[in-house]
Amino acid sequence: MKSLAPAVLLLLGLTSSRPVRAAEGCLICHQDARLAQRAAGASRGLVLDAVALKRSVHADLGCTDCHTQLADAQADKPHKAKLGPPSCENCHEKATEVWKTSVHGQAAAKGGKGMALCGDCHGAHDIIKVKDPASRVQKLQLPYTCAKCHRNPELAKQHGFRPDAANQYMESIHGKGLLKQGLVVAPSCSDCHGTHEIQRSKDPRSPVHHSKVPHTCGKCHLGVDKVYDQSVHGKLLAKKDPRGPVCIDCHTAHQIVVPEGGVFKLEADERCGKCHKDRLERYRETYHGKANALGQRRVAACYDCHGHHDVLPTSDPKSHLAGANKLATCQRCHPKATAKFTGYIAHADHTNKKDYPTLYWTYVLMTGLLLGVFGFFGLHTSLWFVRSLALFIRDPKAFREAKRKAKEARGKVYVRFRPVDRFCHFLVIVSFLLLVVTGMPLKFYYTGWARTMFSMMGGAEVAAALHRLGAFLTILYFAIHIGRMLGALARNRALFRDESGRFRLRKLLGFAFGPDSPMPNWQDVRDFWAHQKWFFGRGPRPQFDRWTYWEKFDYLAVFWGVAVIGLSGLVMWIPEIATRWLPGWMINISLIVHSDEALLAAGFIFTFHFFNVHFRVEKFPMDPVIFSGRISEEEMLHERKRLYDRLKAEGRLEGEELKDEWGAWKRIFNPIGMIAFTIGVALIIAIYWAMANRLLHG
Repeated sequence: MKSLAPAVLLLLGLTSSRPVRAAEGCLICHQDARLAQRAAGASRGLVLDAVALKRSVHADLGCTDCHTQLADAQADKPHKAKLGPPSCENCHEKATEVWKTSVHGQAAAKGGKGMALCGDCHGAHDIIKVKDPASRVQKLQLPYTCAKCHRNPELAKQHGFRPDAANQYMESIHGKGLLKQGLVVAPSCSDCHGTHEIQRSKDPRSPVHHSKVPHTCGKCHLGVDKVYDQSVHGKLLAKKDPRGPVCIDCHTAHQIVVPEGGVFKLEADERCGKCHKDRLERYRETYHGKANALGQRRVAACYDCHGHHDVLPTSDPKSHLAGANKLATCQRCHPKATAKFTGYIAHADHTNKKDYPTLYWTYVLMTGLLLGVFGFFGLHTSLWFVRSLALFIRDPKAFREAKRKAKEARGKVYVRFRPVDRFCHFLVIVSFLLLVVTGMPLKFYYTGWARTMFSMMGGAEVAAALHRLGAFLTILYFAIHIGRMLGALARNRALFRDESGRFRLRKLLGFAFGPDSPMPNWQDVRDFWAHQKWFFGRGPRPQFDRWTYWEKFDYLAVFWGVAVIGLSGLVMWIPEIATRWLPGWMINISLIVHSDEALLAAGFIFTFHFFNVHFRVEKFPMDPVIFSGRISEEEMLHERKRLYDRLKAEGRLEGEELKDEWGAWKRIFNPIGMIAFTIGVALIIAIYWAMANRLLHG
């Protein structure tokens, strides 16, 4: 067998006319595919690829040059089943010494399992030149070579590295540029971490140590590191202040994306907030912050105002937010902005009485209004519910009879709402639901349901368009109603004059505040007091005229809401135009007023209005009167006997009798009402849930 070795080697093309070394007899066995079967469980690479061995940079070396344990072995005697690692330091002394000081070498010296040895990165018998595209450590191949270990969760747990780093790099702008587009200027693993001298990131010798990251990144991003050095962040780092953020704090280490892309913007504020938590909290209270948190990519993020690598204190004349530069910065997004626009306070704290007194007192006023209304009507509703429950418990049969009278349409039917009133209320329903569905997720942006709703709508931009549609519908129904009021005054103007034809204010006021008007009068005070007495069992259940005191409150609340919410919303809708006359901080005021008044409106309508109209046991699950416009004689006698008696005394009762086609239409409008009612209930539950979580968890 020994005498055949040179001939075999010549046949394989692994030798020329040079003398064959004794160790090359190894190929007689290591070319035999049956060896792997006989040595099952032994180390890898038992069967050698002759072609790969010939291409190797070590083709001119004998086996024993690397496997020094076999130097004295006889070629015709088999060696031990397992050999130690080959000795590379005989030829690569310097690289080996450097490797021994690396994180890989130190762990290997301690007996760490799975740590990268020379062959794990460079290969074994098939090592080729580093610049060869097929080399395991060539730039294009290196990420896959490193990933063999750095994707292994067991090794990651044992040695304390991140198993997702390799995948993150491959999906990053660096990884895609190198591996998918072949841009060799893009960094590979060794460009950042080094080659044989790799250290942990916390080691000051590491190129990715916090203090050295800007210099490491600056090798490719020429000039950016110089700009960074002059920034407030770079100066902190120069002072060895650990608070000084470096490239990977903003761009991350391996998940680097295109800065101009939406993903970077959506995540940038959270990264800034790691150091500027108080600023982030206040930014989140602005439209910019809320829309950004809900996926809107076109709103301003931190760096749009403060700069990127050139962040400077606002006191520095070169800062983007310095007095002379601030308007130009705002005009990047708001090209029509004027000098007053810059008075907007981006990080204002409305709870800070000392620094922002105007915002603070606006917040106190709106919070007081919200709590006052909710407290008053919460008590009112609770007393009403308890009284109804007590009546039911005391005499269920009588209570059910009263409910039947309130709901059943026996006998004659009279007009309750005119067609124009029903149409306007339909617009109220549609517009109000649009406004709440698109507005409340912004207020409660931090909840899962808010993000889900915005996602279903198609994002913040679509929600904004729908919100403005709701505002337009609000203006439309309000204009129709005002026009109808003015028309009524014009038609009845003769009633406001005496016998001599002179105008009498007293007659006008009598018409405006009379029993057929939804404007409040002294009778409402008496009705309210009588109702409270009934709540406590101190008097009979009061009867009402055309309008109850709570219905009049609802009516006037629309005027208040349209004015307050409408004007504040308009300021935020067209801030550049509004701030031509108003100071910029009015945008902050408008946000507080608009947000809290909207919460008040949504909470009131979906809680107290729904109870008064639908949740009462006499009306549950829904009173369809606003769609039908009709009220039965029995219901009028049960709830509005004063109206019945007055119309009868005035001879107007028969004129109010109604004969229409409601029976055919109710199959359409009743489901519409139930859908709107269900949406409202779901929204108020979500709102209360979000508020409770905020109070409990901060």
